[in-house]
Amino acid sequence: MRTTLDLPEDLLQDAIVMTGLKTRTAVIIHALKELIRREKMQEIRNYHGKVDLDIDLDSLRGRV
Repeated sequence: MRTTLDLPEDLLQDAIVMTGLKTRTAVIIHALKELIRREKMQEIRNYHGKVDLDIDLDSLRGRV
């Protein structure tokens, strides 16, 4: 999909240097994937302490 973006040149160049990626498209795809990964991780972190699993690990492992 083609999209026209108005991006700061210095920001894009810094991202290219830091990632070692060769093209602007690759940098933008990498940035979007990283953003999605971080957001998914945050969603998982939001569950911390909210899910109570009543699991007996000894019985699951056959140590009864």
